Amino acid sequence: MAAERWAVIGAGIIGAAVAREILTRHEHADVTLFEKEGHPAAHQTGHNSGVVHAGLYYEPGSLKARLCRRGVSLLLDFAHEHDVAVDECGKVVVATDEVEVERLRAIHERARANGVPDIAMLDRDGLHTVEPQAEGLAALHSPRTGIIDYPGLTEALVADFRRRGGRVRLSTPVRDIARRGNPAGSDSAIVRTPVDAQEFDNVIVCAGLQSDRLASRSGESRNPTVVPFFGQYFILEPENNDLVNGLIYPVPDPKYPFLGVHVTRRIDGGLMIGPNAFLSFSREGYKGLGLNLPDVMAVATDLGFWRFASGNMATAVRELPGVISIEKFVDEAARYVPELAGAGGHRATRGIRAQAMNRDGTLVDDFVIDRAGATLFVRNAPSPGATSALAIAEYLVDTVEGRA
Repeated sequence: MAAERWAVIGAGIIGAAVAREILTRHEHADVTLFEKEGHPAAHQTGHNSGVVHAGLYYEPGSLKARLCRRGVSLLLDFAHEHDVAVDECGKVVVATDEVEVERLRAIHERARANGVPDIAMLDRDGLHTVEPQAEGLAALHSPRTGIIDYPGLTEALVADFRRRGGRVRLSTPVRDIARRGNPAGSDSAIVRTPVDAQEFDNVIVCAGLQSDRLASRSGESRNPTVVPFFGQYFILEPENNDLVNGLIYPVPDPKYPFLGVHVTRRIDGGLMIGPNAFLSFSREGYKGLGLNLPDVMAVATDLGFWRFASGNMATAVRELPGVISIEKFVDEAARYVPELAGAGGHRATRGIRAQAMNRDGTLVDDFVIDRAGATLFVRNAPSPGATSALAIAEYLVDTVEGRA
């Protein structure tokens, strides 16, 4: 009997985890991992803050909450087994006024319901015990939140996949995926690249920033569309490295769709602030203006984006000063760590978030997975997608096998 043939499209952290998951379950399967770039983790995975989220904010019982908590456990086990750098440095979410204190209490209850370990509310003195340089009325402390080398982790996933017999095709963009009906009744799929076409029994598409385009080229709906938002990071001068022990986050404001600037330790020992969030002129432009005309035109002709923009001018006004001025960017972080006022440093390569958006202009905040014959399209895998990657891989393979 011929081995079952699988294809995974995209070697970011989720695609790499999916490819490995298939071979952990089906050691004799024939699995190919396609990646259009010359190395794994080239896009969102390689341009994020490196945070391993504990699951504070998500609706208890939701898929996000369940996959995050399961994902943390799998991620840390894999990292320790494969010598990937990881540090459970802890995190505080800091409230600066009474309104934020009330929001913080609600987050505390949600985190407890999600089973986040060792979570605790702190008063001002308690905050100073954990983060002596931080200022606020109260804080939520998550000592098990951590940071990790996500590109290194992805490389380790790909290496383990190869060791298990998997095939990796780098520098191989996928043009489209065609359905093929078979006389026996089980559909298959044809994966077409610029150089060949191959038939597979199952295909899982983890295309991130290009997910809507690949789905559309494959005859599926373009919606939800991807609207790219960039996030800038500012790496502080080394003399600031000891000001913060872990991660310092603001309390989310429900009026704004994005979290806001926070202070983050880096796995290399440095300290950075960011990200902000602003419309990107490119899906994959990480330096300079990052201007890509087709990407600009895609946003300009997206009715959902204009509906979103009309209702979120306050967000743009809030984020724009930090985009234009490094000083304003640093000042925002100094609200929580006053010692950072006037700190020097340099801009890091920005990240770009694949924000899925509905036709009505609402942001898609949960996982979107579409089935088309033998192909599963991951249309949206929002934060904490990287944290949850190994659990998402389990869920996707379960879905293909009819168990999810």
